[in-house]
Amino acid sequence: MKAAVVYKKGELPQYTDFPDPIVENENQLLIAVKASAVKNLDKNIASGKHYSADDKAAAKVAGGDGVGLLADGTRVYALGVTGMIAEKAIVDKHKMVKVPEGLDDCTAAALPNAVAGSAMALRFRADIQKGETVLINGATGVTGKIAIQLARHYGAEKIIVTGRKEETLKALLALGADEYVVLTQPEEDFTAQLKKIHTTTPIDIIIDYLWGRSAELILKSLKGDGSFTPKTRFVSVGSLGGDTIQLSSEILRSVDLQLSGSGFGSWTKMEMKQLITEILPEMFDLAVSKKLVIETVSVAIQDIEKAWDMPLTDGKRLVVTI
Repeated sequence: MKAAVVYKKGELPQYTDFPDPIVENENQLLIAVKASAVKNLDKNIASGKHYSADDKAAAKVAGGDGVGLLADGTRVYALGVTGMIAEKAIVDKHKMVKVPEGLDDCTAAALPNAVAGSAMALRFRADIQKGETVLINGATGVTGKIAIQLARHYGAEKIIVTGRKEETLKALLALGADEYVVLTQPEEDFTAQLKKIHTTTPIDIIIDYLWGRSAELILKSLKGDGSFTPKTRFVSVGSLGGDTIQLSSEILRSVDLQLSGSGFGSWTKMEMKQLITEILPEMFDLAVSKKLVIETVSVAIQDIEKAWDMPLTDGKRLVVTI
């Protein structure tokens, strides 16, 4: 079969011939892949930078999930047991979702990772309730844009977003954001704006895709003065702004703060089951009815080498078609 193969960590995937995958047990199925999204997760695993990356040096097919056809013609989204940017792949029959009619392959392939990076944090780590105020740090990316829409879907009363470009942030108001805070303004102004927001409309939930300095400033803006404070649930999902921060113990002691993370390893088996059996089917239905939108850019698998590091703007997801 043809596939996008990573032969060495840090190298670009190559479009080449690769042995067909083989079903090894009764829980596995062979799928004819039609589309697979290229996420930061895929790139970090291929480069060996992600904590879930396998240290073994053997050549591997890129891509962790995708959309394709089962032997009986059923179209499904599935998590791959083998790499998914290929003509064929092995999937776990317990980790797949039927794709509804009216939803194209590229959208169905692009949505799940962004949904996992937002819905899991909002529902299971933040336990979002109707009427709450949500701050999304780093909202201009693919997952951040989905988080805005899902926060509103789950009942958020007010949604605040941060990002580097004001024009891009303004566009997020049409997706459901109520207010934006520009990350590139002077740090004193950034924290002052957040403090004002938190004072007038206490921030219940922070979904953070950046970490680094911006997370430090957000946490600093929450610091209390010894009086009673509202409970804030801070959920770390990504670290595009840096993998470490400095956190004053005074912030932890002066604020009713819940600090947690959402990602592979932090989710329980039951939460993963709910993602597959409940959340993704609901999100697919929302996408069919245009109540959940994601922008994609598609490339053929033959062009994987030049497309892998293609710069995309305004929160678009690259999808490889096969």
